[in-house]
Amino acid sequence: MHSTHTSEPLFIEGGLAVDDRGSITFANDFDFAQVKRFYMVENVSTEVVRAYHGHAKEAKYALIASGSAIVVAVAMDDTRAPSKENKVHRYVLSSKKPGVLYIPAGFVNGFRALEPQTRILFFSTSTLEESKGDDFRFPTDYWGSELWNVENR
Repeated sequence: MHSTHTSEPLFIEGGLAVDDRGSITFANDFDFAQVKRFYMVENVSTEVVRAYHGHAKEAKYALIASGSAIVVAVAMDDTRAPSKENKVHRYVLSSKKPGVLYIPAGFVNGFRALEPQTRILFFSTSTLEESKGDDFRFPTDYWGSELWNVENR
């Protein structure tokens, strides 16, 4: 098992096994010990950016159940005005490359779906009641709007 007692986001590698019966998607190194609840999010279109939302005490884990998304996490050194110089952790996650992204407490995060019907499961280390008093939000362009662009190659 990977230790998620880290101060930086961490991608926990998963895998996919396929045989003549079908497939199994897994993340065997993901430990549910700290998880208290989960929820699933699906945006109405790929143009919607859902960001930034963070917690000082609550950590989260993100799993792409279907589709793909840009997921961004940034340290929140100040809950009213985090530094715009803080390191931006940007990931392109896909259900085709299974894994779980750990987002530590003290980070804000957000995402933009890259495919229609992208669904992201979030697993939280806080109850809904605990989370209510630990909720901080910032505009989608707080660390720059270019983070959400798809880079043509």
